Amino acid sequence: MARRPLPRILSSGSAQLARSRELARTAADSATDVLHPLITITRGLRRLASAGRRRWSDTPKDKRGPLLFLVASVILVVALVPYGPLLAAVTLMAAAAWQGRDRTPAASDGPDESQVQRLKSLYEALVPYFSAAEDPEPVYAHGGDWEKALTSYDFDASGRVDRLVIDYPAYFTDGEPAARARIEQLLTAKSGRGREYHFDWDEEGNQLTVTALAPLPTGIAAQRFVTAPGETVLGLTDRTEVQRTLPLTYGEEEHDIPPVVWRTGLRSTEPHLLALGQPGSGTSTLLRSIALQALEYGDVVIVEGGGTGEYACLTGRDGVLSVECALAGALASLEWAAHETERRLIAVNRARQAGHPPPDDTKRPLWLLLDRPTALAHVAAADGHKDPQSLLQVPLRHGRLAGVTVVVAEQFDSVDALSEPVRQHTRARVVLGPATAAQLEQYLGAPPHTTPVTDVPPGRGYARLGNGPVLRLQVPATPDPYDDATSEAHRQAVLDLLPPRTTPVDGEVEAPMEAPAEAPADSKTEAAPEPAPRPTLDKPDPVPAVAETS
Repeated sequence: MARRPLPRILSSGSAQLARSRELARTAADSATDVLHPLITITRGLRRLASAGRRRWSDTPKDKRGPLLFLVASVILVVALVPYGPLLAAVTLMAAAAWQGRDRTPAASDGPDESQVQRLKSLYEALVPYFSAAEDPEPVYAHGGDWEKALTSYDFDASGRVDRLVIDYPAYFTDGEPAARARIEQLLTAKSGRGREYHFDWDEEGNQLTVTALAPLPTGIAAQRFVTAPGETVLGLTDRTEVQRTLPLTYGEEEHDIPPVVWRTGLRSTEPHLLALGQPGSGTSTLLRSIALQALEYGDVVIVEGGGTGEYACLTGRDGVLSVECALAGALASLEWAAHETERRLIAVNRARQAGHPPPDDTKRPLWLLLDRPTALAHVAAADGHKDPQSLLQVPLRHGRLAGVTVVVAEQFDSVDALSEPVRQHTRARVVLGPATAAQLEQYLGAPPHTTPVTDVPPGRGYARLGNGPVLRLQVPATPDPYDDATSEAHRQAVLDLLPPRTTPVDGEVEAPMEAPAEAPADSKTEAAPEPAPRPTLDKPDPVPAVAETS
């Protein structure tokens, strides 16, 4: 069916409305310019009348009579003097014009004395790095003109540098990371510590733009994000780094905030993730946030090596296949996950060879979330059992084709205990908590464009997806709802996102089976086929689960 064109009044209405608004704005500006003297005199008369009322109200009652007689005498004298009323009117208009003037202090065209001193100190500190003895006309010299080097600058309310544009000579080695790091460290110390600065190096124009970044919001609680299947929101970032925003509830209002979206699935280039941080940095919070988002479309297996019960709220929930804290349960769960990955690969391969779509039991995503697996590795080594990380080799290598995603969270002091497949196949990286620039470059593979600070809130860090840029990250507040230190708002936000509980926490209770009623012999009604059950994790006994076959 051909689409009808919009009516002329609808297609051209927006342009006419914009033109009308522009004409009305122009007319209002012209009228303001013409009537500016009248507006000023009217404002002055109003101020004089207000001052007269205040003077009359402040005068004691016993002195109001003489004051009124004095005013009447002045008016009589002015009326009797030749040209007195005219001179009085001119004087009144002049006084009203003086009182009605705009008293807003004019903005200064340049920096004040303290700001000039700060810019001079920055310039003098850059002289040893941006000067050379062979330069015939050096821009950077001791006692030189700082305005030629610092071309643009802005200050915040406290007087510290908020934005600064620096012109540096072309012979400066801006392509060397060590030379850049020295300049960035110097500017961070001179501009004010305790803030994060973004450094934008323009190598073609020989300009460096330094911007003080505002802290990322920390009060955004866990909520249902507007994402497509296969997209996981790791946290929030700066608006200038990504081109996408999500409507998020922040307090009692809704804002469009830029997210860090991690894409998983068949066409993902970073199918697995590794999160690192110090104790209390928020890695468990990140795993809980990922689990709540994954349960909307898939199944989850959780292995907690710390044994602190951070994921007890997910036990028995719909879609949560198991939550394991002991070594035997972790080995059984990961062994089942490895066999499930192989089964899916075989089923998908057979379907493709036969020219059929993949089976339905291979399309539902399976997530393996491991919090501190190296702690279980130490226990396994002490007991003579296999390392649980060895069972992750198949899901890590073939998980993308089988719809299996692995997320590992570990602490800095145990990074060396991670197995080689885990470090090799987790190309999506997150570092939370305080970290040095060297640590960020080591774990993320590239240095950040901002200066890390030592005092950060929980869930604050950096993220890098594959070969992409290093982004600032703030994980949404997703605490353990069973923790007493959790605020009521954040606890309720997590409880609202939890799936319904399908089985009791202490295991399933089998109900007595009743004999089905026999159908009549002449009945022709056929029984409806039962739907395919969701994959369940049947774990063997602890002893056979950890025993190795010879």
